[in-house]
Amino acid sequence: MTQVRTKLLFFALIALLHTINSFTQSEEVKRRQRALFIFNFAEQIGWVKNFNSDFTIGILGKDQVYSNLKDLSKWRKIKNKSVKVKQFSSIKDIKNVQLVFVNRKFNYDILYLLQKISNKNILLVTEDYGYNTSMINIMSVNNSFSYEINEQLLSKENFKIAPSLKKFAISSSEKWKQLYKTTENELTKAEETTSKQKEVIVNKERKIQSQQQTIKVQKKELTVKDESIQEQTEEIEKLFDENEFQKKKYKEKLLIEKKLEKRIQKQLGSIQKQEKNIHLINRKIKEQRKKLVEQSEDIDLKETILKEKDHKLNTQKTINYLLIVLVGFILLISFLIYRSYDTLKQFNKQLAIKNNQIHKQAVQLAAKNKELEQFAHITSHDLKEPLASIFSFANELEENHKEELSEDASTFVSFITRASNRGLQFIDALLGYFKLGNSESTADLINCNQLISDIETDLSSLISRNNATINKVELPIIKGSTIELRLLFQNLINNAIKFKKPDTDPVINISYQKISPDNNHSFYWKFSISDNGIGIAEEHRERIFVIFKRLHSKEHYDGTGIGLAYCKKIVESIGGKIWLESEKAIGTTFHFTIPVL
Repeated sequence: MTQVRTKLLFFALIALLHTINSFTQSEEVKRRQRALFIFNFAEQIGWVKNFNSDFTIGILGKDQVYSNLKDLSKWRKIKNKSVKVKQFSSIKDIKNVQLVFVNRKFNYDILYLLQKISNKNILLVTEDYGYNTSMINIMSVNNSFSYEINEQLLSKENFKIAPSLKKFAISSSEKWKQLYKTTENELTKAEETTSKQKEVIVNKERKIQSQQQTIKVQKKELTVKDESIQEQTEEIEKLFDENEFQKKKYKEKLLIEKKLEKRIQKQLGSIQKQEKNIHLINRKIKEQRKKLVEQSEDIDLKETILKEKDHKLNTQKTINYLLIVLVGFILLISFLIYRSYDTLKQFNKQLAIKNNQIHKQAVQLAAKNKELEQFAHITSHDLKEPLASIFSFANELEENHKEELSEDASTFVSFITRASNRGLQFIDALLGYFKLGNSESTADLINCNQLISDIETDLSSLISRNNATINKVELPIIKGSTIELRLLFQNLINNAIKFKKPDTDPVINISYQKISPDNNHSFYWKFSISDNGIGIAEEHRERIFVIFKRLHSKEHYDGTGIGLAYCKKIVESIGGKIWLESEKAIGTTFHFTIPVL
């Protein structure tokens, strides 16, 4: 008997677990659908910024969808990035995420949340909030979800919406309201059904209580009968050996016991059916309670919508007041603009007078520059002629009368030849220096890569002799004077090769940047030419740009000492700057800027 009862209770427990499991499975399916919707939204929304690391989803509140998203992230990516899922208990804790999901049942303030994530390129996905209150809002309908998108909020945050996402979204508030109306009608019917079912449940609970009492009485009777059967069995065993008559009685008793067992089994079957009915009734009660909770939440939602409408009305009043203030402000600005126009008119008159004065001064300055250029040309010509004669005669003595001269006289003639030759070079350099920046040359389009290649060709002998290497990046095409810019680059490259360290092959690197100093609207090409030469001491960094100033003797390094003065004058004549960075015995980097025309 005990084994029979145990089996019946076991089957009843299995039926109860199956019912609970089916309900749990339906909820689990909806959570997985919700997670898939969130992943699909992320794939169909375009972000302005590129993700350097993982794609992160933030969940507000202790929502069970967190575990579903974690499971989904193990085998699925978003934008070809691995997915991380974080959980936040407070809005202020949200950071370092690309998407935030929140369910309305956790009662988070949607307006505060939108303000918190504003201008951070974070996508907000909500569930069961009001129409157009967030970026993407989903709503549970029957066994699936519907959604609506707020294009205004998404475009404000610079998100791009895929056409397929727009196609299946609820496109108007009317459709959204219809969903709510359908839900309200279902809730009204559910309330009526619930009230009826409550009465039925109360009656059934009374019946169940009476049945439970009957079951208890029957269980007690069964227990008593089991005890009596046991006693009878013992007595039968004692009397078994007495006679045949007692054996017959024993068989009759066994038949009676079998009949009793059958009755008990029938009673246990009826008890099992009653227990199943009780479980079904309890499950219906739970479902009705759940519907009542959902109805309460819907009422709260409607109250929230009414509050939002009141808030919008108050906002509209505030906007009207602000418009009145704005009109007054515009009138005040109009008056100030009129006064400014009158003042500007007077300033323009004064500016015209100043411009006339500047024009006269410019004409006078041009005339003086022309006179100065003529003076320099005449002076250099008058200086070159006697020096050329001295050089010619000294060279004649050195080449054709060297045997007639004593050793000292030959040495002096050699000194005269070299000195007069340097004098001629200095005069040519001085005349060239003066002409720099004064010629009215047109601005040509110059391919800097071709310019450097031409200079390498011209200096090929010097480069080969010193085993020099010139490295350059892909240089830009600029506007300027081809002659002057060629002279600028050639002087700097020539110096980089000439002032090398002993037993070290020169390495020259040429690079550039496009810059805007002080963040104004004018742009410059900044070129940098670096070497691994002897370097320049800090105290000599300004001196080297002075004309004819040399840091080394002619025995160590030849030249006129005018090359860097040329460079400085060329750069400054076109509105640029030149400077250097250097370390003694390590190398030097010359920087110069040229305006972008």
